[in-house]
Amino acid sequence: MSVSILVGSQWGDEGKGKVVDILSSKYEVVVRYQGGANAGHTIEIGDKKYVLHLIPSGILREGVICVIGNGVVIDPQALLDEIKFLNDQGIETKDRLFISHNAHLIMPYHKLLDKIEESGANKIGTTGRGIGPCYKDKYDRRGIRLVDLLNRTELERKIRQNLEEKNNVLKKLYQHEELDVEAIIQEYCDFDAKIDSYITDTTSLLHKAMEQNKSVLMEGAQGALLDVDHGTYPFVTSSSPTSGGACTGTGIPPTKIDSVIGIVKAYTTRVGNGPFPTELHGDEEEKLRKLGAEFGATTGRPRRVGWFDSFLVRYSRMINGIERVAITKLDVLSSFSEIKVCIGYEFEGKELKYFPTDNVKLSSVTPIYEVLPGWNCDITEVKNFNDLPKQAKDYLAFISEKCGFEISIISVGPKRSQTIEL
Repeated sequence: MSVSILVGSQWGDEGKGKVVDILSSKYEVVVRYQGGANAGHTIEIGDKKYVLHLIPSGILREGVICVIGNGVVIDPQALLDEIKFLNDQGIETKDRLFISHNAHLIMPYHKLLDKIEESGANKIGTTGRGIGPCYKDKYDRRGIRLVDLLNRTELERKIRQNLEEKNNVLKKLYQHEELDVEAIIQEYCDFDAKIDSYITDTTSLLHKAMEQNKSVLMEGAQGALLDVDHGTYPFVTSSSPTSGGACTGTGIPPTKIDSVIGIVKAYTTRVGNGPFPTELHGDEEEKLRKLGAEFGATTGRPRRVGWFDSFLVRYSRMINGIERVAITKLDVLSSFSEIKVCIGYEFEGKELKYFPTDNVKLSSVTPIYEVLPGWNCDITEVKNFNDLPKQAKDYLAFISEKCGFEISIISVGPKRSQTIEL
């Protein structure tokens, strides 16, 4: 039995979808442990592109069991659309996809409130898909879970109780028309009929799989620096993408974890607002964004881009317990004659010893760079590490040493075939 956690090591969008797909060939069960449909995982196999939001990309590997854990918040329509998309592509989900009965449901009022709040003065940069408001209700102990769909009387009671408050807020605070209680109750009862065969006690399912010595890979959405506790608060997500969140989001205890694998993009990107010390502007920004196709898989919005930040990734390695990493999008840097790597920060004239998660302080730091030579050649067809240009190998060795991790996978393009395994 092997149980591993796969963690995005920066601000998300590191290429988790492709790496999960690659690693799924070595695991029998793949589990998503947090987040919602605000995160997109893109996988290219041959000439086909798959964009998944809730279902683990292990579903693309025949025979792999996929689980959506209790830590995930589920948008019913997004889930049904994803299942249909996979089935239309000839990918079977029945008896391969299992969804926790304790996962919370995103309700129409969550999406509405998310968009209203994001249009106000305190913009975080959310996708407006109701993720944050759903987690708010979860921790306020008024959330609606998949298990509630099994009891229509209890479901109706909870929806009516919640809508009484939400409609009051919508009407009096935002001058918005009230939502239709009966329509929402019917919508979620209809959803139950379509999704019932997928719902189960996934914690017990996972423990049974481990008792049978099956290998398990747990994947999160977003990245470690968006963790609600350890990220760049308040510009974070509403859950815990760090490795610790994998245990609470699945019911697998820490004593069962064998390894933590990090995913690290060869440069840095960020979506939404918040501090970004190595962010680029102007021509270099546009060049890196265009070469990396840095646009959200879910929203299509342009990502902010910048040089690799080893100080940030070293912090991420520490809080997650990362032992080895997959480096993605190395090929994107092939057109730069010089490549900068941030090795530390200065604040008020002093070099910092520790990564600051304080928003004001992080917004005021000055990055300390080392400049490395680029390789100025196409590496997208390289299959073996030894065939990489010397400068590319030197770049990898440099960030490996600065961050303190071992590199085990190198992605040199978006396709499954464009991968070097060490």
